[in-house]
Amino acid sequence: MSEETTFFDEIGGEETFRRIVARFYEGVATDEVLRPLYPEEDLGPAEERFRLFLMQYWGGPTTYSERRGHPRLRMRHAPFPIGLEARDRWLHHFRAALDSVELTPEQDERFWAYVTHAATFMMNTRD
Repeated sequence: MSEETTFFDEIGGEETFRRIVARFYEGVATDEVLRPLYPEEDLGPAEERFRLFLMQYWGGPTTYSERRGHPRLRMRHAPFPIGLEARDRWLHHFRAALDSVELTPEQDERFWAYVTHAATFMMNTRD
């Protein structure tokens, strides 16, 4: 990867992130543990926020921050009880989402390392 090429670009840009996040939310929509953590009836806005966040994190457009300011992830997730079971369910759906796109083993490992760390960091309660 050259200095001009971001991870966002390397894995296929917005289309790849769109596919990953859409697949992730397909799982969340029917998950009895995770779905209650999303207060909006329509998951579309949450899906868009998450997609924009991930795109920005990995070197894509800064639309997330332009619209919402600093991510403040722990603060934004604080109202929702996130324990081990919720984290594991979240990771289950994200694993399926990553498996649905064609990343190299190195790209997959890098993305997975980030989301597993982030999911654990968001935990704020014990089951």
